Amino acid sequence: MRLLGCQEPIMGELIDAAILSMGPQYPELITDAVRIRSIAENEEAAFLSTLKSGTAIFDTAAAALKSAGKATVPGDQVFQLHDTFGFPFDLTVEMAREAGLSVDEEGFRSLMKEQRERAKADARARKSGLTAATAYKDVMESAGTTTFVGYENVAAEGRIGGLLIDGQSVEAAGPGQHVEVILNTTPFYAESGGQLGDHGKITLANGAVLDVYDVQSPVPGLFVHRATVADGEVTVGAQSFGQVDLARRMAISRAHTATHMIHKAFRELLGETATQMGSENSPGRLRFDFPSPQAVPDSVLNEVESRVNTLLLDDLPVTAEVMSQDAARSIGAMALFGEKYGDKVRVVSVGDWARELCGGTHTPSTGHLGVVKFLSEGSVGAGVRRVEALVGSDAYSFLAKEHILLAQISENLKARPEELADRIESLVTRLRDAEKELDKVRAGALRSQLSDLVTTSEISKVTLKTVVLPEGSSANDVRTIVTDLKGQFSPGVAGVVTGFAVADGKVSVVIAATSDAIALGVSSGTLLSYIAPILDGRGGGKPELAQGGGSNVGAIPDAVNGLTSAIETAQGK
Repeated sequence: MRLLGCQEPIMGELIDAAILSMGPQYPELITDAVRIRSIAENEEAAFLSTLKSGTAIFDTAAAALKSAGKATVPGDQVFQLHDTFGFPFDLTVEMAREAGLSVDEEGFRSLMKEQRERAKADARARKSGLTAATAYKDVMESAGTTTFVGYENVAAEGRIGGLLIDGQSVEAAGPGQHVEVILNTTPFYAESGGQLGDHGKITLANGAVLDVYDVQSPVPGLFVHRATVADGEVTVGAQSFGQVDLARRMAISRAHTATHMIHKAFRELLGETATQMGSENSPGRLRFDFPSPQAVPDSVLNEVESRVNTLLLDDLPVTAEVMSQDAARSIGAMALFGEKYGDKVRVVSVGDWARELCGGTHTPSTGHLGVVKFLSEGSVGAGVRRVEALVGSDAYSFLAKEHILLAQISENLKARPEELADRIESLVTRLRDAEKELDKVRAGALRSQLSDLVTTSEISKVTLKTVVLPEGSSANDVRTIVTDLKGQFSPGVAGVVTGFAVADGKVSVVIAATSDAIALGVSSGTLLSYIAPILDGRGGGKPELAQGGGSNVGAIPDAVNGLTSAIETAQGK
């Protein structure tokens, strides 16, 4: 839309048109219209901010290139705009064309390729042992598929149908080697639906032992056990006995059952749109993602937590049944958007309260969970919130530690637990008052040195004052000094003040502009967006005041020099 000449927010109108057109085929678009529009408009607002700062950076860079007699925007600058600031490559090309410049597309694409290769290498490093799907399919042709019996059993006999090392099929493996083992029958659950794979041991008839540390299902019907040979020789065709780590399995099952209950409780309180968008069930711990345009109030979190823990006392039975999709819908089973289901589905029910399509493992009843304790709630993306919680003994241990900590604080402050909130608030208020007094003292000492620290220069119609405070000065110090210096400009003067402070190897920067400077097009936020990358940092603010920071302390002189060209560009010079 920017390339078409539309500068104002437009996503709301486009979303309304899309819903009007496609709503009859997708009714959820109509029922969720307000949430969808809100998320889209928030995304657009964030991106328009990116466009604004990116455009200012591009304009400054273009002016510098022209003054140097160059006609091509280097690939590394284009890559920085794209990678660091999210500026679209096509828009950079269009703006360069409008400015009479070309773009080093080859250099940009080369850097993009390097980045992708680094990402792939990192993914391979994180998923060590991951093999190409073709290798697994080759093994399936000879070994067949895997029969999973882990719902009913945590131990089962089987046979080794295949072994892979570094993606290559082998006939045998010895002690210390990392192998991928394919069994014809397994009790081990493969990671799926947010539930982590099982751990455990595989013992062979010849006494060989493998320690299983991960289980995946890279192709449908095949379970791959990633393991280390602990003892003996492992050979294809050998009879095996798989034993799941029961304590870990039960801890994960408790977390998975708790996730179902939390899902249902949120839908009761926030409405049907609070549908699971992601989850992870690990031993004694879970995380649950769901859509919400704003933070969930503490009152709702407390009510969800209370609702779930109350149902634990009722010890509701947790059952699983395989049925047709139509039958699942008829009993109100919840399906997750984006998941693929076959003609037959597995429905997990928590009493008559919650029903959900799920292939994971669960506890026999809710009483096995013990207790559920929320740890945090926060944003993981536009319109998406995440809660994290502990379950069972992990939750109990957390609450026990909190109790001990509370007792220690009560003893130190000589106050009863119910008095701690007021006592701590009082202490914090006193500390803040003391810090304010210290800030005043530091600011006074700095003011006495200002004549030696401030440099003044005239850049066309703008007066620039720059100050670099002594090392150890805080961000508050530099903000106070910059604000004071701005106030010293006479009415009618177009003035800009830029201050830097260094502490603990980090640099803080504050920029302030008078209304007359802003009228000339010189904005504090725009200037900061230009010099922040020089300092390997970031920041933001308004035309009259902006602040940020960075890690490249040695680049302060370069940032000071860059302000001149940025102010000239802003004035159209």
